[in-house]
Amino acid sequence: MEMVPSEENQFVPKEIQNAAEEPRVLCIIQDITSAKTVNERLTLNLPASTTLSKLYEDVAHKAGYVNGTFDLAWGNTPEMAPLDHNSEMSLSDSGFEPGGKRNFLQLTDKDGEQPQIASDESGTADSSGLDDSSQERFIGPLPRDGTAGCSGDYSSPSYSYSSILSKSETGYVGLVNQAMTCYLNSLLQTLFMTPEFRNALYNWEFEESEEDPVTSIPYQLQRLFVLLQTSKKRAIETTDVTRSFGWDSSEAWQQHDIQELCRVMFDALEQKWKQTEQADLINQLYQGKLKDYVRCLECGYESWRIDTYLDIPLVIRPFGASQAYGSVEEALQAFIQPETLDGPNQYFCERCKKKCDARKGLRFLHFPYLLTLQLKRFDFDYTTMHRIKLNDRMTFPEELDMSPFIDVEDEKSPQTESCTDSGAENEGSCHSDQMSNDFSTDDCVDEGICLDSTSSTERVLKPKSLLTFELFSVMVHSGSAAGGHYYACIKSFSDGQWYSFNDQHVSKITQDDIRKTYGGSSGSRGYYSSAFASSTNAYMLIYRLKDPSRNAKYLAVDDFPEHIKSLVQKEKESEEQEKRQREIERNTCKIKLFCMHPVKMMLESKLEVHKDKTLREATEMAYKLMELEGVVPLDCCRLVKYDEFHEYLERSYEGEEDTPMGLLLGGVKSSYMFDLLLETRRPEQVFQPYKPGEVMVKVHVVDLKSETIASPISVRAYLNQTITEFKQLIAQATGLSAETMRVVLERCYNDLRLLYVPNKTLKAEGFFRSNKVFVESSESTDHQVAFTDSLLWKLLDRHGNTIRLLVLLPEQSPGTLANRTLCQKVGGDSDVPFDGSKGNRKSVEAILEESTEKLKNLSLQQQQQGSSTSDSQKSSDASDFEHIESPTQEADSNSSLCVAADNRELENRIRATAGSSGGASSDPENHFACEERSDSEVNNDRSTSSVDSDILSSSHSSDTLCNADSGPIQLANGLDSHSITSSRRSKAHEGKKETWDTAEEDSGTDSEYDDNGKSKAEAQYLYFRAEPCSQDDSSWDAQKCLVVHVDKRITLAAFKQNLEPYVGVTSTQFKVFRVYANNQEFESVRLNETLSSFSDDNKITIRLGRALKKGEYRVKVYQLLVNEPEPCKFLVDTVFAKGMTVRQSKEELLPQLKEQCKLDLSIDRVRLRKKTWKNPGTVFLDYHVYEEDISISSNWEVFLEVLNEPEKMKSMSQLAVLTRRWSPATMKLGPFQEVILESSSVEELKEKLSEMSGIPLENLEFAKGRGTFPCDISVLEIHQDLDWNPKVSTLNVWPLYICDDGAVVFYRDSTEEPMELSEDERNELMKKESSRLLKTGHRVSYSPRKEKALKIYLDGGPAKDPGQD
Repeated sequence: MEMVPSEENQFVPKEIQNAAEEPRVLCIIQDITSAKTVNERLTLNLPASTTLSKLYEDVAHKAGYVNGTFDLAWGNTPEMAPLDHNSEMSLSDSGFEPGGKRNFLQLTDKDGEQPQIASDESGTADSSGLDDSSQERFIGPLPRDGTAGCSGDYSSPSYSYSSILSKSETGYVGLVNQAMTCYLNSLLQTLFMTPEFRNALYNWEFEESEEDPVTSIPYQLQRLFVLLQTSKKRAIETTDVTRSFGWDSSEAWQQHDIQELCRVMFDALEQKWKQTEQADLINQLYQGKLKDYVRCLECGYESWRIDTYLDIPLVIRPFGASQAYGSVEEALQAFIQPETLDGPNQYFCERCKKKCDARKGLRFLHFPYLLTLQLKRFDFDYTTMHRIKLNDRMTFPEELDMSPFIDVEDEKSPQTESCTDSGAENEGSCHSDQMSNDFSTDDCVDEGICLDSTSSTERVLKPKSLLTFELFSVMVHSGSAAGGHYYACIKSFSDGQWYSFNDQHVSKITQDDIRKTYGGSSGSRGYYSSAFASSTNAYMLIYRLKDPSRNAKYLAVDDFPEHIKSLVQKEKESEEQEKRQREIERNTCKIKLFCMHPVKMMLESKLEVHKDKTLREATEMAYKLMELEGVVPLDCCRLVKYDEFHEYLERSYEGEEDTPMGLLLGGVKSSYMFDLLLETRRPEQVFQPYKPGEVMVKVHVVDLKSETIASPISVRAYLNQTITEFKQLIAQATGLSAETMRVVLERCYNDLRLLYVPNKTLKAEGFFRSNKVFVESSESTDHQVAFTDSLLWKLLDRHGNTIRLLVLLPEQSPGTLANRTLCQKVGGDSDVPFDGSKGNRKSVEAILEESTEKLKNLSLQQQQQGSSTSDSQKSSDASDFEHIESPTQEADSNSSLCVAADNRELENRIRATAGSSGGASSDPENHFACEERSDSEVNNDRSTSSVDSDILSSSHSSDTLCNADSGPIQLANGLDSHSITSSRRSKAHEGKKETWDTAEEDSGTDSEYDDNGKSKAEAQYLYFRAEPCSQDDSSWDAQKCLVVHVDKRITLAAFKQNLEPYVGVTSTQFKVFRVYANNQEFESVRLNETLSSFSDDNKITIRLGRALKKGEYRVKVYQLLVNEPEPCKFLVDTVFAKGMTVRQSKEELLPQLKEQCKLDLSIDRVRLRKKTWKNPGTVFLDYHVYEEDISISSNWEVFLEVLNEPEKMKSMSQLAVLTRRWSPATMKLGPFQEVILESSSVEELKEKLSEMSGIPLENLEFAKGRGTFPCDISVLEIHQDLDWNPKVSTLNVWPLYICDDGAVVFYRDSTEEPMELSEDERNELMKKESSRLLKTGHRVSYSPRKEKALKIYLDGGPAKDPGQD
């Protein structure tokens, strides 16, 4: 096919270029064959004349599928027949619209089978990480944003993901990039393509008895090379090789230099090959020798030493030069160019016994068989102080003649062989393996070209061909000094063809592609040329000596040594096994499986079943997987299609027991958009069929008389059913009357909707896949009132807002005697004796019996109140709760309140008795709960989300007190808890202000008292019920723990009032602490706020102690000890009140300190000051008033400081600074001393410090401390690290910013010299300081963590240094 250049320098077929003139069709294809691909789009822009069969080919190539294993259908009308696979009709004739209009297609399964991936010949697709970047689409360098000259460097055919699975058409195998291991891949491919290295590695035989194969580097390299030569995969993993290096997965994310890796890996191989035939392989192949000399120009005396090298580092641009070397030959010439040592750099000649001018340089004595040149492209820019990459152009020949670089001076060998004064090593010196005198020229069998032992005439006559090297590997770096990508261009010695080895991609390239790695741009080689050059250029070059007698060929498979042949067979079997496993995987359906286990509740697992297994066989597998043997018979189980998210049973598979699972599930897919449920039934039950298109409805039957909500019954309905038909359906399922039935749908966002329009369909009412309804059918008049005023609404509303809390009561509860006495005063009819701790307690049954009548009366009274009392009357009645709080108040005529209070105390005693006796019976008439209640009764259907704090509570109280104590609500348990309502807004009561929340605007106070000092009370008693914990409910002691079911719209104040009988004291005498993760406790003090932020099973701790009144704040007091190792010590919790002066608070605090902390302090020797974390701040003066002069908040913290003398701070204009003297001569810091300044003047500070320390004013220097108090710093750093003697006149400006009390200032005598420390003393001091600062939690800055070095571990892994962290 004729090729023409396109606009992007890529070659395209001429016919395609001509086709560009005709209209084009834009096809957008959605692959819906699996959940993973459903969100991806394939885009094709094809000529309108393209045939449908060609379209299928193009889509197959782009998607990576085998053509003929998938269908294409129109996206907007997928029910139409798919497009014809074999049609030669053009796109324009098939209904496709040209001219930029989008044609949407769907790629679908064919005959229920998922499309086949284009090839099976690899196992790396899933584990290789091949999709880690765009690099899979490129043969050459990767295009990088903002990198000039990269994008057009190579033509790049479009690779699909599946094309990775097949072996490259070149016949070579790629290497998978683990993450950032491109540098390793490039070096490994170069070594593999070096015949001499590969053959020598194959000749080495691994002895398994001597070494673990996992940690043997040569063995793992051998395995890798065998796979590279024989594998049918496109790319293979290098993880086994890196594991033998002792690397873990984190090493794969470290970028390293390829030349550094080469050195380290060769060292490791030499160590591993000791005592073997390959012991000197690296030296034989890669090692050369050079002479490092200094020659006196006066007498000719030469001092020299011989060094070995494994590579020659070539400078790209000399230091300080504006122009780079243009070629490798130029750089080599510069490498051996001697420099003259003259002037101040003169050399001391041993023969002349004086300093003389001399010549210093390097001479090559011996070139290795494999010559490695490193182009030093990474440099340091001293203007920006950053590492940079030099992208200058440097050419290199395909054949390199090294004869000009051998020393041919006609001189005799040096008279004195000395290396003691050989001068400093050249800056670009080679890596030296021998730093001692290496005078011998034949200390080993030298396979290279050694010219140092022959005469000069012989050297000149050496044939030039013996010094000609041919290039066979170019290791290329693309990127910057900060990071980039390596790949290798390598010439095969078998066919002379150049190939690009770019991680997993191997492709043929040309000499032109090699020339593109020279670097630079087409312009001049000026100073700034590299800034605009391509960042893709050669970094390492490897040449091989052209010597027919030594140049080896790659070993053919037939010529492999026996141990390699057995290794090939072993790897082949492993690959076949892997292929078989992949075949099984490819035919295995993996789908989520759920099961409602009769004993273990809802179980989840993964069902893996071959696509040809029948539904019956799959059911049996699921039955065993879910461990139902012996629990449920197999014939009582079936698999159904299930949607876990919506808890929706989509369909059952009646009559399809013998259908293969592949067909039922729609083919083998990586993920499915549905799940399976293993459904069980009792032997006497019959499975009902689930048809597609049905919706699932969970029906909860509500009993208004007992105020219970039953567990759900599942009913299936159709969206086009009317409400009337739906009621008939529910009537059949529940046995309720359809005529009087009320159906309430709980929609999303948790609002309740009464379904009252008979002819409306379920779809119109908002039904979806899975729904939840409440039904009630009774003859009561409740259905005649507005729904939001009905008892049904209130019951559902309460059901949705009830949460379950675990409340831990105080260790020593004072009991409820005071409350009971009070109620006898108020009601006068309580005849239940209370024994307290004396005598025997009555049984629960006796207490229940005695209280039955009271509870009936209570319920009756409440119902009468609910029907006859107006809202305003109820509001005033409710305020009588205040009589419960104070025993000293007079009795009230409202006896129902006494019964309520008495009944609370009664219930408390019942719970306590039940808890202590270990069991209790339940009176069915009163619904008293005991510890033997079932989980379904205890685990109420609750909401975990929060309620808006402005929700208005229902003011109807008929379901309040009686329900609180007499009837546990029978709520549903199970799967629905996440969908329960969390927000019920009462339209009927909007705007009413009788609720607790709106009784007073919360102004930020923490009081439960109104302005007159009386207790506020709610207008409506929200649902509250408490029962003792069972052992299963909590890790807490069940004896002291309550399970409280409460409406979360209740305020904290009302919640506390309800807890009074259980705590045994009034709500003002105990505190509520919310327990968070890690058992952290925080006090809840905002009594006006609701419990809306609480959720199910939150824990609460009750502690005895006075609760706050209005305007009071709880305060934590810490002692400030400036010269102690731990300067912050907790003392007490106390209460400060708004309007109180600092002195008054000190007067109240001191007796508390004396009693609790045994601190006997004088009020004039104590100060309070601001605490900000650990930092001391503003000093509070005695006349300051809280809230007026000092802002105060909940859980506030203050410092208390004990003074050695009366307070000197009298005014806010003064400044208290903490100072500390640094003595360089002793390397010690003095104690903190406070200095009181009258102003922010630096001069005044220095004067005060001079006066205090005796340092003359002119010699005094100071610096502000850094960080949090006490501003610790190492004594090794303080002298130079702090900003000493800032040039400012006031303290409140940059860089000091000392504007408040508590700042730390260090000072010193500038004439004092630092102590001279020996290295040992410094190290000892460093250890001490490190230990001290770590204890105080301060940063140690002189031990920075170094960049991770490249290392290969010969013992299998890095040794853990216990002290390194």
